[in-house]
Amino acid sequence: MIVALQLLGSLGLLIYGMRMMSEALQKMAGPQLRHILAKMTTNRFMGMLTGMLVTCAVQSSSATTVMTVSFVSAGLLTLTQAISVIMGANIGTTLTAWIMSLGYNVDLTSVVYPSFMLGIILIYMKRHRYVGDFLFGTAFMFLSLVMLSATGKAMDLEHNEEVIAFFASFDTSSHLTILAFLAIGTLITCIVQSSAAVMAITILLCSTGVLPIYLGIALVMGENIGTTATANLVALGANTQARRAALAHLLFNVFGVVWVLIVFYPFVNMVCSLVGYDPSQSGQTAKLPVVLAMFHTCFNVINTAVLIWLVPQMERVVCWLLPMKAEEPEKEEFRLQYIQSNLVQTPEIAVLQAQKETAAFGQRVGEMFGLVRKLFYETDKKDFAELFSQIEREEDTTDKMEIEIARYLEQVSDGHLSDETKQKIRQMMREISELESIGDACYKLARTLQRKHEGGAAFTDHQAEQLQELMVLCDHALTQMQTVMHGHRSDHDIRETYRIENDINQLRQRLKAENVRAVNNHEYDYAVGTLFVDMVNELEKLGDYVVNVVEARFGRQ
Repeated sequence: MIVALQLLGSLGLLIYGMRMMSEALQKMAGPQLRHILAKMTTNRFMGMLTGMLVTCAVQSSSATTVMTVSFVSAGLLTLTQAISVIMGANIGTTLTAWIMSLGYNVDLTSVVYPSFMLGIILIYMKRHRYVGDFLFGTAFMFLSLVMLSATGKAMDLEHNEEVIAFFASFDTSSHLTILAFLAIGTLITCIVQSSAAVMAITILLCSTGVLPIYLGIALVMGENIGTTATANLVALGANTQARRAALAHLLFNVFGVVWVLIVFYPFVNMVCSLVGYDPSQSGQTAKLPVVLAMFHTCFNVINTAVLIWLVPQMERVVCWLLPMKAEEPEKEEFRLQYIQSNLVQTPEIAVLQAQKETAAFGQRVGEMFGLVRKLFYETDKKDFAELFSQIEREEDTTDKMEIEIARYLEQVSDGHLSDETKQKIRQMMREISELESIGDACYKLARTLQRKHEGGAAFTDHQAEQLQELMVLCDHALTQMQTVMHGHRSDHDIRETYRIENDINQLRQRLKAENVRAVNNHEYDYAVGTLFVDMVNELEKLGDYVVNVVEARFGRQ
């Protein structure tokens, strides 16, 4: 029982250490990691190389794959780019197997404790706390490998006749046995959601000499299929393109397993010969972890070398298996485009999705103002009512969008965030609040026009020209706002927004003064003048909200 608990504890520490190391690296990389994935995928080979390097850096193919699926969902990567990145991620994850094989052949104790000491110092220094987190995660991972190696020796499986007899009862020359262990590896990986844990167990059993290398390699093949479950589970609630990217990951590994099964024994013998291991001879257990790591590498490298030329065909296959579903307009209208709560994996991805959704929010209120301008000129009673109802629905949608985005950002805020990410979330919270206020302003303008329409009042030609001039300025402000929100703030100048706002304020003062003079001169009655001033005031407020959004985007208070 004690040995079993030590084994489980070591595996738990391994999973925790790798996760801590991966998250620390992603926080250190920050936006750079996002830009690498988004920009270094100009062709399939660059995409493959990018996926490999990122996975080697974060030590998690699942993290890279989930990021890739998220970027596809957010429209930053095409499906073709995503497939090549996923192929590279499968090569990058082989580094984990090599690190584990190193842990079973080299005493890592001398590395563990200095890493803990240096890590805690850096964490308390705060400025380098992510480096400290990375060292802590690395130390935990190495410590778990030391513990697993010690636990394996304590289990003394090589002298346990029952265990030896159990594994010896399997016919390693039978493909049915290989398929059974492949299924076991797949199932265990799907359950524990960690290919590293399954790899560690496999290396442990092989290094003791009780698990034949053929069965160990069958478990590794199953782990390759099981690891795709993470991305596919994450993509369940995402859009069709994201689900296709996750499915491509599954097809990639299934294809590899199929061709390896066809040439299983010759291929395994070839891998064994590369490291000087003879499967027909007993002993040489020290080389078995290296054999497993070498197989994992050869499997993924050869699989990628074959399929990298067939990326367009893979894309067609996944598109055929997962056709695009036609959404009902009613449902699509209220569905957020880029945010899916189940895709929250790292703060950087979450912030990226929220930024994309906030930009879409800005575009939506801009289109809503376009409906108000159209309503301003509408004279037909039926068409006016339909337009007003559409604006009402849009106002309800903006309320829902604000709530949903805010809820998502609150969910992200529950994690351990960098100061930069916290600042971005605060800025977006302000942005969505001001965008919702723009939606409210558009609805109030529509309500004012409805009162005018129902009361039978009419603006004079001069009033209509003046309001049109003010609405054009507001439209320019909204267009500038959308440009800033869709781009990088360093590429834009906030002074353009201030210039438009100054023009709006000056025009408002002039129109209000002219309105007082016109009412006093009885050019139109007081009721029409009141409607006119209400429109002017609401348009000026809309301009203020636009400035607030742009200031939030630029990080100004």
